[in-house]
Amino acid sequence: MNAPLLAAVTDYIESQGGGQGLFPTAIDGFNIVRSFQSMMPMRNIYRPSLCVVLEGAKELHFGDERLSYRTMECLVVSVGLPATGRIVEASEEVPYVGVLIDFDVATLRNVLEQLEALPEQSEESGPCAFVAKVDQPLADCILRLVRLLATPKAIPVLAPSIVREICYWLLSGPHGGEICKLALPESNIERVVRAVSVLHTNFAETLRVEQLAEIARMSPSSFHQHFKALTSMTPLQFQKQLRLLEARRLMVTEAANVAEAAYKVGYESASQFSREYSRTFGVAPKQDALTQQRLHTAYASRTVSASP
Repeated sequence: MNAPLLAAVTDYIESQGGGQGLFPTAIDGFNIVRSFQSMMPMRNIYRPSLCVVLEGAKELHFGDERLSYRTMECLVVSVGLPATGRIVEASEEVPYVGVLIDFDVATLRNVLEQLEALPEQSEESGPCAFVAKVDQPLADCILRLVRLLATPKAIPVLAPSIVREICYWLLSGPHGGEICKLALPESNIERVVRAVSVLHTNFAETLRVEQLAEIARMSPSSFHQHFKALTSMTPLQFQKQLRLLEARRLMVTEAANVAEAAYKVGYESASQFSREYSRTFGVAPKQDALTQQRLHTAYASRTVSASP
């Protein structure tokens, strides 16, 4: 089932100059990745998205959770999440190839409203990321998105309908109950996501659990329980990860020095920032920033070019 899809994705990569790394597309929120070697663990913020492996294997680690997924499996992430991803199977002969599709909650909600019945849901909050098989209808949708890249004028007309179809197959599939919680108003997940959104926007500020619980319209104890079940982290651990990842971005893409990055993300002490950064990433901030700058240049600095 993946041969035509893999061929189409490979053709697109070659049309963009070939090689490896992140290949953006003219479709907003749709990106392609290829790697010829296993990669060291990379900590990043995973947006709500669908990550499909066409060849090779990858794993994701967040909090106490570790998820592995390989050829024609997908990772579904329902909350913007600080996590560590790693390509674990890739070579020159059989590279890692994957596609990334960002979720639009408004589209999910619109599709959900048109279903005859809501997907069956569990009462308990579970992790905000899970692995599933890629079935034929979903693979067909992704193939049509890739082929659409050859006709840029058709993208604004046709891409939204294909994305809606992807939402439909996800919501009507075996994990539809988990996915629909993201779109259902006043579900526990949707309430926690409100607080997560505030954390993403105001991570440099001092935020108490009671404030976040009030935003989520939950008691502090209930909020803490659902937040931990969803993200496998406490709110304070989550905020610390956001701060450190933003500090890394500032040093890598905006050439901020260590002290500037520390103060911009809310640290009062550059030395405390350096200690926590080193514990999280396993290397001192300045050294890590230099490494990340090289990786960014090699793997993630492409722009979309017109196909020949």
